[in-house]
Amino acid sequence: MTTWSEFTAEAPRISEIFRRRHAATSNLCMLATLRSDGFPRISPVEPLIFEEKLVIVGMPGTTKFRDLARDPRFCLHTATEDTMVSDGDAKLFGRVIDDPDTALHARFAEYLYEDSGLDLRNQPFEHFFVADLTSASSVEVGDDLLRVTIWKPGEGERVVEKR
Repeated sequence: MTTWSEFTAEAPRISEIFRRRHAATSNLCMLATLRSDGFPRISPVEPLIFEEKLVIVGMPGTTKFRDLARDPRFCLHTATEDTMVSDGDAKLFGRVIDDPDTALHARFAEYLYEDSGLDLRNQPFEHFFVADLTSASSVEVGDDLLRVTIWKPGEGERVVEKR
């Protein structure tokens, strides 16, 4: 499993763009999952980086989490409304792992409560999905160039520039 700290060490450019865009949209990202009929589904989600894990949790019983429970593959895209992508954007690809560690769940619920006031303390998580990243990419536009940065575990980042 690729931890968040491993990802940020191997992909500093992509992870910095992800963090910046993630913060700029109050944690909002778009999550792509696969529906039971094989077609893609795009859903809003607010993933959090917690204890060096990218955690994808949300309201229980939603179709996006049923999708992930059935097929753990996903793509997470930073939300943007800027068609010129002047602040960049990033996509993370991987699989979720449903982490059963109830002590982790309790620490996360306490963090949520202290950070946002959302009180999930002493409530069980139906699913606690942690991302295992398998690749990522980012796009930056500037100086009449489109820069696409690509990462795969163990390979570091590579940049493709297009005019």
